[in-house]
Amino acid sequence: MGRRRKAQIRKIQPDPKYNSILVSKFINNLLWDGKKSTALTIFYGALNVIEKLTKEDSLTIFEKALNNVKPVLEVRPRRVGGATYQIPMEVRPNRKETLAIRWIIKAARARSEYRMEQRLAQEIIAASRNEGTAIKKREEVHRMAEANKAFAHFRW
Repeated sequence: MGRRRKAQIRKIQPDPKYNSILVSKFINNLLWDGKKSTALTIFYGALNVIEKLTKEDSLTIFEKALNNVKPVLEVRPRRVGGATYQIPMEVRPNRKETLAIRWIIKAARARSEYRMEQRLAQEIIAASRNEGTAIKKREEVHRMAEANKAFAHFRW
């Protein structure tokens, strides 16, 4: 545990098109090698693809997908008397958001479509329908927490 001062939380500017901080966080996680304009192009292109495929508002589908992927519980290691236990804990709200964003992007990068716009669009659509790799990851984390429920009394 650090004994220095707390890290300052930076204020994130909303994105230019939708004026949303959530979209801005997603784009910031999507970027590679500091290429923000490329990340913007990929994300907005993915939302256009989503709109063409589903004939619905792409931003609401994106938000629904993020809400579906957000985990409720996770396991955290805790050392008790020489043994390390995986203790199930509730996830803080900002960490829920961060994990959901991270899982969707990782799942999209692992897909086999040719363009990143297509991969991201397909993963967001799948997550909004409660299917896909990102949802599998959330279920896996919940299963781990459920399996280690016996160690919940070690929670701090």
